[in-house]
Amino acid sequence: GRDGERMLRSRVGRAGGAGPPLRAPPMTPCHPQILIKVHACGVNPVETYIRSGTYSRVPTLPYTPGSDVAGVVEALGRGVDGFKKGDRVFTTKTITGGYAEYTVASVHTVFPLPETLSFSQGAALGIPYFTAFRALFHKAQARPGETVLVHGASGGVGIATCQIARAYGLKVLGTAGTDQGRKVVLKSGAHKIFNHREAGYVDRIQKYVGENGVNVIIEMVSNVNLHNDLHLLSYGGRVIVSSAPPWGPGATALSVCATQEDFLETLSALLAGIESGWLQPVIGSHYLLENAAKAHEDIIKSAGAAGKMVLLMA
Repeated sequence: GRDGERMLRSRVGRAGGAGPPLRAPPMTPCHPQILIKVHACGVNPVETYIRSGTYSRVPTLPYTPGSDVAGVVEALGRGVDGFKKGDRVFTTKTITGGYAEYTVASVHTVFPLPETLSFSQGAALGIPYFTAFRALFHKAQARPGETVLVHGASGGVGIATCQIARAYGLKVLGTAGTDQGRKVVLKSGAHKIFNHREAGYVDRIQKYVGENGVNVIIEMVSNVNLHNDLHLLSYGGRVIVSSAPPWGPGATALSVCATQEDFLETLSALLAGIESGWLQPVIGSHYLLENAAKAHEDIIKSAGAAGKMVLLMA
C-alpha cells in the first residue's frame, strides 16, 4: 500500500527494499554490540508484510529490513570479548537492519559461522531454523516416532523443519508445488513427498497415513490449507501455523523464541546440528542488495520455492 511504500522510501533510495548502501562503517558499536560487515542477508516473507504496512507491529522509522545476517566482524563494542575483527559470524537478529553493507547486532545474538557453511547458508539460519524448532518442539511438542506433515516444505522454514524432524526421529511428509521443490524436500529429509498443486493430493496423503492420521502439521499457508489439515489430523493431532499469511492487518508470525530459555535450548540443538552435519541450509535464489524489491516481489508471487532466498552485498 501507499503507506508501506512511503515507509520504505523513507530509508530506501535505490535499493527498493533495503536501507541505503553504507560505503563505510556507520558507527562504533556500543557495549555490548558488534559491527558486522554483511556478506549475505536472508529474505523472509514477514519483511514484505512490514513493508506493505499489513503487519501487526509497525517499526519505528526510518526502518531497514533484515534480521538474518552472515558476514565478518568489523568492530567490537567496549568490553565485548569472544570475537575478533575478521571472524566469520551469523546473527539471529540485528539492531540496525540487515539490508545494508554493515549492521549492528547485540553480542548475544551473534555466533561463529563454521567454515563448513557459506555466508549464504549462514544467512538462512536465523528465522527459518529457530522458527522450525520452536514450531516442532515448543509448540507442537513433537515426539520421536510421530508423523509430521510439512505443508509447503520447499521454502526456508519448510526445509529447516524437514531436516530437524528427520534428525529427531519423526516420520516426515512434505508437500511442494514444483519438481525442483520436491527434489529439495526429499533431499532435506522427507520420507515422502506430495504435489500440493495436483487435484486429490490430500486424499493421497490420507491414504498414505491411513486411519492413524498425521500427528503434527506444520502449516505455511493456513488461509489456503487449514480446512484440509484438520481432516488429516490424528486424534490429539496438532496444527502449527509457522508463518504470517498476507491476508491483512493483524496477521502475525510464529515468534522465533518466546523466552531466553527457549532460545538457548534451540541454539544448542541447532549448533549441534551444524557440528554433526545434518543441518545444511538449502539456498535458492540470490539477489544483489540493489534488487531487494525484486526479491520481495518474487517471494510473494513465486510459483514455488526451492530453498532460502538471500541478498548478497557484493
